[in-house]
Amino acid sequence: MKKTTDEVVNDWRYSEQKLKVRQQALFILNSKYGKDLDQSRKSKYTSKSIYECAHDWVSQGNVNCNGITKYYEAYYAKSF
Repeated sequence: MKKTTDEVVNDWRYSEQKLKVRQQALFILNSKYGKDLDQSRKSKYTSKSIYECAHDWVSQGNVNCNGITKYYEAYYAKSF
């Protein structure tokens, strides 16, 4: 079912606060893990894991990014 414009605007996932925290989370995680390469010059961490971590972080109600790198390392940082 397609959401109306009012439903999207009022959706908690897309509030200005949540979008700002998600943006900060993605910046922090990509800066720290997105450029880390293994010996074959492939990314050690997947973009998927970075995006999932940022999404979960925001969805859990975090209002800032304090501790996000420890959270990523604990639950998402699996080298491939």
